Order: sequence, then structure tokens, then C-alpha cells
Amino acid sequence: MESFHTRFSAWTPFSNKSLNRQLFQERVALISHWFDLWTNKQRQEFLFAIFLRCTKSQLRFVQDWFSERMQVAKVDFSTVLPRFISLYIFSFLSSKDLCAAAQVSWSWKFLTEQDCLWMPKCVKFGWFLPYTPTDNEYGAWKRHYVACVSHLDWLTPREAAATYGTLNEPKTEDEELLERQREKYLRKRIWEEIALRNKELFKVRPPWVSGTCCSSVLKPRRQPRLSQTVRERVGSHEALEKQLVLTSLEILPKRSNISGSHSYPLLSKKYQHGVHKNDDSSSYALRPHFILISSRIPAYEMVVESVKAGVVSVVYEHSVTLESLLYLIEKALDGRKAQSMGIFSDGDSREINLLQGYKIGVKNLLRPEVRDFWEKLGSYVATEEEGGHVDLFVPLGASEAGTEVLSQLSQLTGTFFTAPTGIATGSYQHILSDWLGSQWGKAPSSIYFCEAKLQTWSSFADFLEETLKTVRKQLYPLFKELQKSISGRMIGQFMFDTMGMTNILNNQETAQALADRLMELSKEDSERSVVEDNSWDTKSRFSKNDLNFEALINLERILQKDSAEKRTRVVRELLQSERKYVQMLEIVRDVYFAPLKAALSSNRAILSAANIQILFSDILQILSLNRQFLDNLRDRLQEWGPAHCVGEIVTKFGSQLNTYTNFFNNYPVILKTIEKMKQNINMKDHLSDIQRIIWGCPTLSEVNRYLIRVQDVAQLHCCDEEISFSLRLYEHIHDLSLFLFNDALLVSSRGTSHTPFERTSKTTYQFIASVALHRLLIENIPDSKYVKNAFILQGPKYKWICATEVEDEKFLWLSVLRNAIKSSMEK
Repeated sequence: MESFHTRFSAWTPFSNKSLNRQLFQERVALISHWFDLWTNKQRQEFLFAIFLRCTKSQLRFVQDWFSERMQVAKVDFSTVLPRFISLYIFSFLSSKDLCAAAQVSWSWKFLTEQDCLWMPKCVKFGWFLPYTPTDNEYGAWKRHYVACVSHLDWLTPREAAATYGTLNEPKTEDEELLERQREKYLRKRIWEEIALRNKELFKVRPPWVSGTCCSSVLKPRRQPRLSQTVRERVGSHEALEKQLVLTSLEILPKRSNISGSHSYPLLSKKYQHGVHKNDDSSSYALRPHFILISSRIPAYEMVVESVKAGVVSVVYEHSVTLESLLYLIEKALDGRKAQSMGIFSDGDSREINLLQGYKIGVKNLLRPEVRDFWEKLGSYVATEEEGGHVDLFVPLGASEAGTEVLSQLSQLTGTFFTAPTGIATGSYQHILSDWLGSQWGKAPSSIYFCEAKLQTWSSFADFLEETLKTVRKQLYPLFKELQKSISGRMIGQFMFDTMGMTNILNNQETAQALADRLMELSKEDSERSVVEDNSWDTKSRFSKNDLNFEALINLERILQKDSAEKRTRVVRELLQSERKYVQMLEIVRDVYFAPLKAALSSNRAILSAANIQILFSDILQILSLNRQFLDNLRDRLQEWGPAHCVGEIVTKFGSQLNTYTNFFNNYPVILKTIEKMKQNINMKDHLSDIQRIIWGCPTLSEVNRYLIRVQDVAQLHCCDEEISFSLRLYEHIHDLSLFLFNDALLVSSRGTSHTPFERTSKTTYQFIASVALHRLLIENIPDSKYVKNAFILQGPKYKWICATEVEDEKFLWLSVLRNAIKSSMEK
């Protein structure tokens, strides 16, 4: 009778499966009969009510059933994918492709004109928006890009040569054909490399990366950062594109609009809405004046002090290269163009002494590296039509050769060059004279410098030149005599060291020369007056050969006396250096060893006894040995005489130098001990820095705690955990930073904030939880087509599903984490 026990009604069996199946089929048939009789609206209401009561797995069953029986051939991905993924896909298109995609439909037009797609393309070429778009403004960066491109004067090399001419010699037809083939092959190779980089970049992007940030309406919550590998590939891709752009720019005529400095003169009215007015005047006002000052200029510090406020000044070393000088100019201008540029360097009326080895004149102006330098320099300055000019503070206008240099520079760069016409007299008064072709109503020197300060510097520079000439004139005889004296002493010392007294006596010419020199020395030195008297007394009694022999004997006595004095000086210097060395060792003992030992004895140890022994044991032995050596030297010097020596003392000291052998053998161990103690001190500061940057972080400074690794991960959320890992779908909800210490794991959320028109970003951290390592569980999530590089961190209260950007980071992080957990549990 138990099989007929019912529930919910008198006719529903409780445990009879056969009856249940029969009743179920009857009810399905009844509902199907009712469903056939209903209208279309009633059927839709019924299905809606049924679907509301279905679980996710049941809805997935319906979805799979439809996908198997009704294959979808074509679908607009922007209508089924989230908006940030659609923007991520559009970010791979070029500007031309984006404009073509905007003509497909209204939804595509809305997506392809987002600022997050066009802003990177503008910033890459240095086309910054001159105003801040409002919150509701739409497509500002695209209009700015179109305006900049429409204003570019883009010509091929052959068109540029036909339009503007060239300084090169005309080429034959075969050479021109060969150059065209080389250009075609170079462009083909570059574009192939770019396409290959794009494919590799697309492969390594994680499936959950959200793409570039869009506007405030379409901005996703948070995004994980790209990995180091991806960033390197992106950098190489950008470098390759930059190489192509630079290769093209080098063969183009130099125009002011290449960098897009003023972007709207040719725009139609419909594109001028929201753009700043009077663009030319505002762009000129933002262009600074720039001055280069050579360190070869005398008292160049005074020249720097006389530069006016608002003028960008750069001091460069005279020994740098042309490439380094261009880098300094580019870095100082920071992407801007200069309204005018001045070069304050050494030179004369024919050439400019710009750098060491580069005196720019008519002969070397067309050398490849010099020509390339001036062409790039001219691209940093506004054109002549815009009032730009380059001012050379060298009197090139005073000669025909200098004027020819200015003319060729103007023709080469398309920029107006000017220089003073004053005569080069060796001073710098010419910079205050008239300038060649000056069209501004005042001297170019007044554009960059305060004239009163510059006049003071010019007078001071003239005074310095005159003073140096006087000093050279007065010191020249002294240096000449000093040179002769040093040469004579070197020759005499060489002969004394290489020739014995017997060789000198046998060589009559050498003996005569030494005797004559001895006579001259006796006249100049009052101390040798006795030698002079004796020589002249013996002259009356001896012949010429006897006189020479007597002079050589006196020379030998003087040399012996000098040798004894030299030995005494050497011993005293040895004693003084040994005394200083012992004093240094005593300072180490009294300042470091004694306080550390006293702190150890008072139970307030700064260092352990083992570390003190490692650091100071050999030094104390060396101090004892050198103190004994110092005492022996002091005793010997008190009774010092010509017959005494210190050889036995040094020999006895050398037999005990094995102490130094121990010290040098243990020196690496001492260095490692010191570094380990430094790390212990720096670790506390490091923990304090981490605690300060994480909001709401508890105290981290504990005994023997140190940081092992920091890992940035993406936190995922599983939509349905009932199904297997291979079918689970995950949603990226947060960015996390995991701080792994030797005893705990600190979990914090990571946020990135960007400031408009700045390339730097600010990262903030918010504390979430801290888990002891011995209470942490790790579970790996196998890779599937829905998720990669994921794992689970399970704590006592919380669980985090995390994913790294690349597989190597996941492997390294899990290995380090497992080792840290194992080490903490063994303690």
C-alpha cells in the first residue's frame, strides 16, 4: 500500500515511478492540447512565464537546442557582444578602416567615432587636442585627426624633388630606377614586419582583456594591465611604425605643418564647432624662444644668468656629438616648436666652432652627418613665413665665406639664418653690433638676453682674455727654465742609475761635462761654496785632469750625503704612514667594536656575537701586529744614523703577514654579512612604504617579516559553479594585487586613475583581507576556451578566483606561493 501513498493531491503517487511517468505523460498531452488551442499572444505569455521559472542550466539547454537546429550564418557582433569588447576589436583598425566602418550603420558609426579609438592615433603623432572636450561632446578627437591629416603637405621623394629641388647631383636613369626599387623593397619589408607584429600581438592578448579605455559612458569598471611581453611587443610595433614615419619624413621637404602645430586653417565650417578660435595667434604665442650656450664660452655661467625669463636655455658640453646635441634640443622643447633659436658658441667670420671636431664652414657643410643635423635642427624652428629664424652668435656676416654659410643653411633647412656683422677681433663685442638681415626692429641678442647683463659679461670676457695674455707672457720664461731644469735632472738621474763611477771616470767627455755642471751648481748654491773654494784652490796645484778627478770626488760625496738624507726621509715617511694606519684601526676598534661589544654584554645587542666576531676578529689581530711594527720603527728612528737600516724589522713583520691572508679570505663573508644587516634595516622601511600606499592596511612591521613577491591578477566571478570547469563562464570584476610575505598573504584591490592629457597614471590600493599562509589553500583551474591562467585562493572566510596575464606569471607565482606555505608550516 506504500506505493499508492500520495502527496499534493489524492491522485499523485509518492513513490510509484511507473504511475508517475504515466501521469506526467498525460499532463504533457493535456498541456499540449491546450497550447494548440491558444492564440499567438497567449502562447508567448505562456512561454514567458515558463522561461521565468527555468534555471540557468535549463535555459542553456534551450539555447543549445536552438543552436543545433537553427544555425546562425551572419550576425552583427556589435549587437551581441559587450560594448567594450566591440571597441577593443575596432582598436585594431587603422584610421582609414575606421572611417570605412563608420559608413556601415548608425551603430558602427557611433562606436568607431569614440574618443578612445582616435585619441591614441593623434597622440602617437603629437597631435594633442588644444582644449578639453565637454562630457557630452562627441567625436572631438576624430575631427582633430581629420583636420591634422588634411593639413599635411605629404609628398613622395620624387614629387618633393620636382617641387622644391634638391642639393644632390642629378642621377642617371639607371641609378634612379635602382633607388625606386630599393624604396619599394624597403617599404614592403617594413609593412610585412608590421603585419607580422600585429598577428603576434593579437595572439598573445588574453581573452578577457578589455581593450583601451573609452569615454565616460562606455568605460568598463576595471581592466587588468597588459603583461611585460605584450608591452614589449607593442613597443616594438610602435617603434617599427615610427621608423617608417621617420624614413618618410626624412625625404620630405621641411614644412611647419608636419607636426600638426596649427591644425585648422583649411577646415570647413562644420568641423570648426568647439575648436578654439584664432588658432594661429595662439599657437605662435605658445612657441618659446630657445638658446643653445656652449661650455667653451668663457664665464658661460654669466651668460646663462643673463637669459630672459620665458626663454628656454640649454648649456651643452663642447665634447658631445651631433646626435647628443639634437637629443638635448628635442628634450628641452618637449615636442614643441621654437619661434626662434639662438646658438651661442665659439667661432670666427668663416666658420662656427660648434663642437669638438665640427667646425662648420663652406667646405664641410654638405657632409652627410652635418647636413642631417642642420635639417633636423631646422624642423624644430618655425618657418620664415611664421616669423621663425635661427640666430648664430658668431660674426659670419663680416665675410663673404660666412655669408655663403648662412645662405646655404637657409636653403638647406627652409629657415632664415642670421648672424652679426661685427668684425671678429677675438672678443665678443660683435654680438652687440648690427645683425645681417635683421627684420624685427631690434638686435636678436635682445630677444634672448638682458642687454645690460650681456654687456657686463662681454666686458668681463675681454678683461679675462687680456689677463690671460699677461699671465702667459709672464709665466713663459719661468716654465721654460723649469722645463730645462726638469730635463737636466731626469738625464742626470738616468746616468747615475745606469752608469757606475768607474764608467764615468773612464769616459773623459762625460767626466768633463759633469765637472762643468758641478761648477755651475756651486756658483748658484751657497751651500756648495766650500766645494767651489776647494776646486779653485786645487786648480793652482793640479793639472786639468786632476781638477776633473777632484770635482768627481766631491760629486760622489754630495751624492752619498743626498742618499743618506733620502734614506732618512723614507724611514720617516714609513713611520708616519704606519702611525696613521694604526690610528685608523684604533678608530674602528673604539667607535664600532667597543660599543657593539658593550651593547651585547648589557643584553641590548645591536648585532649578534657571531656577526661581531666575523666583522672585527681579523681587524683586531691586524691592529696588534701593526702596533708592534710601529713601536719597532719608532725605537729604530730614535737612534737613527747613516749605518742603520730597517730591513730586519720589515723582514720580521713580513713573517707574520698571514693575518692579512685570513682577512682577505674572509672579506667576501664580511661583505655578505654587512649586506644582510642592511637588508634587515631596509626591510622595515619597505614594509612601512607598503603599509602607507595601501588604504586601510593593518600594521605590517613585525619581527622577521619580509616581502617575497607582489603579483597583479584579475579577479574573476563564475556565473555557474555547478557545471564542470571546462564549461564555466567567468566575468572579470576587479583588479587585485597580491602581496606575499613570508608568513601571510595580503589581498588588495587595485585601481588606476588617469589625468587628462598626461601619459602617466596613478595606481591606488585598497586593503581587502590578510590570510596566514598555513590557512591558505590553492586550487588550479585548467585552461579552457573560456578562461586561461586561472587559479583559486581559498581562505578561512573568503575565496578569490584569480587569473594572471600570461602562463609564465601563473607558474612562477604558484611555485613561489607553495614554497612560502611549505616554509611557514615547517617553522
